[in-house]
Amino acid sequence: MHTVAVLALDDVIVFDLSTPIEVFGRTRTAEGEAAYEVFLAGPRETAKAGVTELSVPHPLSRLVEADTVVVPGRDDPTAALEPEVIQALRDAAARGARIASICVGALDLAATGLLDGRRATTHWKATELLAARHPAVEVDPAALWVDNGQFLCSAGAAAGIDLCLAMVARDLGGLTAAETARSAVVPLTRDANQAQYIRDDDLGTTGLAATLEWIEAHAGEPVTAADIARSAVVSTRTLNRRFASELGTTPIGWLTRTRVRRAQNLLESTDWPIERIARESGLGSAQNLRTRFGEIVGTSPTRYRRALGPPRNGQSIVKSRL
Repeated sequence: MHTVAVLALDDVIVFDLSTPIEVFGRTRTAEGEAAYEVFLAGPRETAKAGVTELSVPHPLSRLVEADTVVVPGRDDPTAALEPEVIQALRDAAARGARIASICVGALDLAATGLLDGRRATTHWKATELLAARHPAVEVDPAALWVDNGQFLCSAGAAAGIDLCLAMVARDLGGLTAAETARSAVVPLTRDANQAQYIRDDDLGTTGLAATLEWIEAHAGEPVTAADIARSAVVSTRTLNRRFASELGTTPIGWLTRTRVRRAQNLLESTDWPIERIARESGLGSAQNLRTRFGEIVGTSPTRYRRALGPPRNGQSIVKSRL
């Protein structure tokens, strides 16, 4: 059985710690058996977590032997990581373990040197801190999660759920990941970009907040990059440069993601045929919907609807097994 070790350190963020336990713990094989063994491991037998104290039943040596290691964030992401923890993570990597960080856990993972020369992300409030403390890491402030193969990172809080579901999909396929998402009553996946969560006042004076609102309002219409630029009262070239700098994408890239998000909502809430959803979302044709949906969501519209669409025959979408 695939083993998942969750690193439990003092001041661990409880939500980050519980995310892999919840997602991997709910995952079942086609035969209904548990697909993963999930356990806590750390340098001490207990770990302080907010107002409580956690029992940590396994030592770091067990973490080194795990197939997957998850590094949750800590309340103080600048706190020094103990040398034995750094060595355990390095030893696990040397054995070939998959290592994933959640939220500001990326700073602890980066402290091992394992992210040097690799793309990474963290909570958007901590991306500048990650870049400043670890200049050898290629920080992507927009991504909800980043997959480098052996090393993965997620942005804040709920993005850790997205990352864990993506690992389930890689291990066991999209349908199993969809069933796990349904059991946990969470979306199978979301648009992999956390720039949408940045407050308008954090967008500075670029005017992108108003432009993003305009795109949202007109996503169902035939829209070109020139149309978006006119709405922002700038040249197309200037708009492209601003989107690349602030959001790590192009205006048309953002428009496409907006349309796919709209298609997701329609798949979840209506029984409309795919052709109508393609038209209503602004993606035009069913083929274009399937292509863009696969690129961004990582599954097909049909499978997405099967997992997360409206209940059939009056039945609840929540499984009896909780």
